[in-house]
Amino acid sequence: MTPYSVVIPTLVRDTLADCLAALAAATGPRPEQIVLVDDRREPEPRALEHPLAVLGDLRDRTTVVACGGRGPAAARNTGLRAVTTPWVAFLDDDVQVGPRWCEQLARDLAEAPPDTAGVQGVITVPLSGRRRPTDWERATAGLARARWITADMAYRTEALKQVGGFDERFPRAFREDADLALRVLDAGWRIRRGGRTTRHPVRPASRWVSVQQQRGNADDALMRHLHGPGWWERAVAPRGRIRRHAAITAAGAAACALTATGHRRAAAVCALGWAAGTAEFARARILPGPRTRDEVTTMLATSVLIPPAATWHRLAGAWRHRGAPAWQEVAR
Repeated sequence: MTPYSVVIPTLVRDTLADCLAALAAATGPRPEQIVLVDDRREPEPRALEHPLAVLGDLRDRTTVVACGGRGPAAARNTGLRAVTTPWVAFLDDDVQVGPRWCEQLARDLAEAPPDTAGVQGVITVPLSGRRRPTDWERATAGLARARWITADMAYRTEALKQVGGFDERFPRAFREDADLALRVLDAGWRIRRGGRTTRHPVRPASRWVSVQQQRGNADDALMRHLHGPGWWERAVAPRGRIRRHAAITAAGAAACALTATGHRRAAAVCALGWAAGTAEFARARILPGPRTRDEVTTMLATSVLIPPAATWHRLAGAWRHRGAPAWQEVAR
């Protein structure tokens, strides 16, 4: 058996107990260590009493360390520094590993050739079969197709230390996994897909979650700076609509500026362009969904806000990271 540890960054959400209970119930070789990284700014130990209690006999193998609210990349690095095994498996605190996960993970690691640095788990996202999925549900379901996501990802400890671990300049659970994988591949390692399965239920979310997610465009700017304009293809990542969002935002801004300076005809043309772009965006999000009154209202409101939010975060990220050095230089 190949010894392994499990690292779980957490904000101690309601999902943590289910995550740990599924891990405790999984059959197969047990992890040598479980490192739970509490990434709250002000940890409250009592909040962990119930989640830790569900671990059963794994409780004695579990260590809790604090990270201070620095984000999942920093939290995983904190957990990595605490493990001593040749492999470390990263899980998110909102997933539930399959009933044979430990057995399947042990097989994945045993079958990994010496040049393989990482083995990705198979993510499934359960959706209601009685209706079309909402925009948020479709976004979560996209995780099942994503490459290298740390919802369930095992890495050789040696490989992670060779590349300097996760880049802590990625403050969200977004792109930090792809950045790490690209650096691992650039170092000459391989990453393969394993056979173990993990469920990723859809979390409850605010109707404004799609607007809040536009902060990730700043991380895309950092990815472009670090890995070049072709990083999308290398990471097999969806390119998104940032160019269309920028065009819609520019049309809206021009309409406002032209109106203020008395150029009404030109302003009307720009306003028409903004309205047409916004309407197309809203339509593209509404048609695949359940088309309930609440969902349509949410899509209309957020489709107005997303283009300027995405454009702002992309420009802010490009400016903030314009001189960013490689992570290995920062991590030294």
